[in-house]
Order: sequence, then C-alpha cells, then structure tokens
Amino acid sequence: MAWMGVAGMLMGAVVILTVFSFITIVNWTESRRKERESFYRTELLKQLTQQPGPAADRVAEMLREEDRRAEARRREGLKLGGLITTAVGVGIMVFLRLQVGDEEVYLAGLIPLLVGVTMLVYAYVLAPKPDQSA
Repeated sequence: MAWMGVAGMLMGAVVILTVFSFITIVNWTESRRKERESFYRTELLKQLTQQPGPAADRVAEMLREEDRRAEARRREGLKLGGLITTAVGVGIMVFLRLQVGDEEVYLAGLIPLLVGVTMLVYAYVLAPKPDQSA
C-alpha cells in the first residue's frame, strides 16, 4: 500500500509539471506574437515615412486610432481590476468579522481594499487622459 502513496505523489508531480509547461508555452507564444506585431508595425512606419501621401495619411490615422483603443482598453482594465480588488477587500473584511468576532483580524481586508481604491483613483484621476484633439 505504500506504493499507492508514491504513485499518487508521482502522478501529482506529473500533473503539476504538465500544467506549468503548458502555461510556459502559452506565455512564450504570446510574447512571440506581440514581438512580431511590433516588428511589422515598425516596418510599416518606416515605409510610411519614406513614401508620404494620402494612403500613408490614412494608415497613420488608423495606427493612431489603434493606439487610442489600446489605451482605452488599458484604462478599462484598471477600472475593472480596481473594482474587483475593492470587492475582494470588503468580502474578506465581512468574512473575517463574522468568523472571528470581536478581534480585529478583519482589518486584514483593508489591504486589498486599499489596493483596489488606489487603482480606481489612478484610473479615474491620475492616469493620462485620452487625447481629444485628434
């Protein structure tokens, strides 16, 4: 019966190794994709500077619009992350208050709560505003 414990541990190690290998491969392929996109974008910009004209102006405007959309997605991600982290902080505080009672352990929920509030303040107040002139 001792071999069952060893087999279970070995199987667990194989599963963990497989999961982390998969995550590593996914991250690697994603970084390669982003690298290729950046390279092609840089090549396009080089060609645009060498051949100005109406088509180049349209492509340049398209690239600016793509940048604006990426910035908007980043800001929305910050807002969503801030809301989720704030909600987790409140949930931890309520859970610990109900479980522990009179002790002040529930104040540990202030850590994620304040991180979430900081993210929200940055997203709404301190983050650079999108350029409205273009």
